[in-house]
Amino acid sequence: MSDAQVEVSEIHWLMDMFQTVDVGLVVLNCDYRIQVWNGFMESHSGLSPRQVRDRYLFDLFPEIDEDWLRRKCDPVLLLKNRAFTIWEQRPYIFKFRNYRPITGSAEFMYQNSTIFPLTNSRGEVTNLCLIIYDVTDVAVSRLELESMNHRLHQLSKTDFLTQLHNRGSWENTLVQEYKRIQRHQHVSSLLMIDIDHFKRVNDDYGHAAGDEVIREIAKLVKKNLRETDIAGRYGGEEFAVLLVDTPEEQAVYFAERLRKSVEKTAIRHHELSIQCSVSIGIAQSAKAMENHRQWIEQADKALYFSKANGRNRVTLASKMPAEQPEAL
Repeated sequence: MSDAQVEVSEIHWLMDMFQTVDVGLVVLNCDYRIQVWNGFMESHSGLSPRQVRDRYLFDLFPEIDEDWLRRKCDPVLLLKNRAFTIWEQRPYIFKFRNYRPITGSAEFMYQNSTIFPLTNSRGEVTNLCLIIYDVTDVAVSRLELESMNHRLHQLSKTDFLTQLHNRGSWENTLVQEYKRIQRHQHVSSLLMIDIDHFKRVNDDYGHAAGDEVIREIAKLVKKNLRETDIAGRYGGEEFAVLLVDTPEEQAVYFAERLRKSVEKTAIRHHELSIQCSVSIGIAQSAKAMENHRQWIEQADKALYFSKANGRNRVTLASKMPAEQPEAL
């Protein structure tokens, strides 16, 4: 076989590899006009090499952020350095649909890319080569893992029955709020809420009905919250609500609105209709408090006073008499 025949054969092999390799290969001239377009790009774009030849890249693919890609490519042209893009920073350069059956949840192909200069015999950069890698499988797996970890983290902070913060998560938030208001001299209010005569609900209707009562009152708590407020299930039938940047006078409006909404709500459980009420204690933050536990204790005392004085009422810690009657 002659040298010429060997050379032609090698070119044939290279062209065959170029067309069948499972990555995208795109060559652009310095004006960002397409010169080369391999089989991968044709397959995923639906455009043949003839259709894209000498077309301006950003006219043909307007979804590409031209400013961003030029910022990536211009240093390659000027400094002859390579550049890289990864899907974590930008999901793709070319908006190709994803047809992989395993990662079918992804609408579009996630891509990494390498951009490097092509030079002539004088060492001058005449073209850019973009290599496009389909990393959808890796990206989707990573995103699903992150989503699962986030979900597990959320579950670790959430009370299963009510979907409010659990006690540990809520109290951690209270600690952070206590530190913030001590530093900046803000005022927030803490509410402790208890379902009245809850033991009777369990005794008369069963624990499943009791759980339904807790769930429905938790919904009423959430319904009355502002976006900045934080509610948690503090104990069995007890809830805690932190009203951020809210003085006690405004906290009373929230508490009364919640109390009245519970009082007029008939909670359905199978064929049963259960009427409930709640007692509420409110404590406003104070500079004299040495820690967040004292804040909870003040709200607890106000709650105790509400329950000892007929239940279904709201009590401000600051308005309580010195002597408190025993709880009923």
